[in-house]
Amino acid sequence: MSAGSKPQLTDLSAEYDRWHRHVSAEPDDLDERSPWYRLVLEYLGPLEGKRALEVACGRGGFAAVLESRGATVFGADFSAGALQIAQQKAVRNDGRSSKIAFSQADAHHLPFASDSFDCVISCETIEHLTNPLVAVEEMARVCKSGGLLYLTTPNYLNPMGLYLVYDALLKKDRKSPQAQPLDHRWLFPEIRRIIRRAGWEILKSDGTVHQVPVRGRNPVRLQSLESNKAMRRLLSPVAFHYFVLGRKRSR
Repeated sequence: MSAGSKPQLTDLSAEYDRWHRHVSAEPDDLDERSPWYRLVLEYLGPLEGKRALEVACGRGGFAAVLESRGATVFGADFSAGALQIAQQKAVRNDGRSSKIAFSQADAHHLPFASDSFDCVISCETIEHLTNPLVAVEEMARVCKSGGLLYLTTPNYLNPMGLYLVYDALLKKDRKSPQAQPLDHRWLFPEIRRIIRRAGWEILKSDGTVHQVPVRGRNPVRLQSLESNKAMRRLLSPVAFHYFVLGRKRSR
């Protein structure tokens, strides 16, 4: 996409407001139960007393999980509509309001001081940004030296990528009703390159959702791979959701 054809940020923000309203109306709207969040939880260490930032926190479900683990949580999202839903949800079972600090923000220009956070979480985000490298650099800027990055994004170097080849041959646009307004398609080597260039050292990688396409049906998920952690990590380059644990490099 050329610079002149990129959507205006204000237009994108309005489109994301509409998208979040649509998705939040779904009966099973529990984004914190998504497979990528479950994977991040496996790698999260103790959060008590730490400052955590979730970039593109959406409707706030996972931010609440981070707070429940003792972190001081900041959530940033491009969509005012998503943050309104997050604020409405951010009430504990005992009726007390959550202390999560939500901010409307562009991931390319985070409104936080440098070296502010012990960890940054970014799940299923960079594929929806106009310049992912700049955003991941911003995540590094606001993270303390030695702080951690937990990042997931779809990876098309797997059987699901065959859908793209098939659609390209047929000149067909396969778009889900839940598709977001802007969506890049990455291969895992590109994901790693962006993270390294942005100032992070890659400590570990993993993946989740191993599935194969079946003609005329929904993809078949290979659940047995999810329960075998060693096999799951070995096959992470062909998982549909690729995970990277990074550490901010010292200056």
